[in-house]
Amino acid sequence: MRLLLSTALALLCLFPATRLLAQKNRPEPLTEAQQDQIAEAGVYPNERVKLYITYTDEHADAIKSLAGRNKSAARAKRLDEELQDLTALMDEFGSNLDVYSQRRADIRKGIKPLPEAVDRWLAILRAIPSEPAFDVSLKEAIDSGQDFSDQAKQLVADQTAYFLLHKDEANQDRAEPK
Repeated sequence: MRLLLSTALALLCLFPATRLLAQKNRPEPLTEAQQDQIAEAGVYPNERVKLYITYTDEHADAIKSLAGRNKSAARAKRLDEELQDLTALMDEFGSNLDVYSQRRADIRKGIKPLPEAVDRWLAILRAIPSEPAFDVSLKEAIDSGQDFSDQAKQLVADQTAYFLLHKDEANQDRAEPK
C-alpha cells in the first residue's frame, strides 16, 4: 500500500512537469518575421497593437477554417495546436497592453477596434463543437478570450477616463515625469 501511494504521489508530481516541458517545446505562435515586426513596433504602441490584432485575426481565421473541415485525427491535432497558439497570443497581447497601460501610453487609437475583434474571436471559438482531441485547448482559449475581452473593455474605459483628465499627456507613448 505504501509503495502504491508513493508511486501515485511521484506520478502526480511529474505530471505538471511533463506538461510544462511540452508547453516549452511548443513553437511560438508568431513567425520570426512577425516577431521582428512586433519588436520593431515596440516604440510605437498603437502600431504594435494593430499588428497584434492582425496576427490574432489570422489565427482565429485559421481556426474557423479548420473547424469547418471534415473530422480527422490530423485536423483535430492541428486545431489543438492552433487553439494553443491563439491562447498564447492573446495572453502575450494582454501582457503588452498591461505594460502600455502602466506607463500611461495613449493607445486609444490602437485599442478602439479591439473589443469588437475579441468578440469576433470568441464567437469563432464558441461556434466550434467540442471534441475530445482538443476539448481542453478549446476551453482554455475561450477562458483566455473572455479574460482578454474583459481586459480590453476595461482598458478602453480606463484610457478614455484618464486622458479626459490628463489632456496634456494625450498622444504620447508614455507619461513623462513632471
